[in-house]
Amino acid sequence: MPRSLPSNAMTYSISELAHEFGITARTIRYYEDEGLLTPTRQGQTRIYSHKDKIRLKLTLRGKRLGFSLAEIRTLFDMYDTDRSSTTQLMSMIQLIERKRQALRQQLDDIASVMAELDAAKLRCIDSLAHLAKDPPP
Repeated sequence: MPRSLPSNAMTYSISELAHEFGITARTIRYYEDEGLLTPTRQGQTRIYSHKDKIRLKLTLRGKRLGFSLAEIRTLFDMYDTDRSSTTQLMSMIQLIERKRQALRQQLDDIASVMAELDAAKLRCIDSLAHLAKDPPP
């Protein structure tokens, strides 16, 4: 759905945004396909608004924090529906808590694997020590 921008609005090309955020134009087009960005078009040229730039920044931040594109899109949709941000903020808190819980579980799993690796290493060192004392015939 095309939209028009005020003539004094700051706009960006796909290459400008790609360069600024250190990502590829293909990534930006993918985010557009996923409904996270909605540039206007002049022929085949995409024109990104300041809102698109902010959404791209928030999308990249969300990805760094481990949120899925679906979760990010949901937050954007909530903001578009409820500009007071109450619903969005409450949902964000829930997402953060779920993410923290998943990360805590991953930390526990990593600690468990590290302990198993340490034990395996000690068994190997012990076996090498025994082999050094009593070489096989």
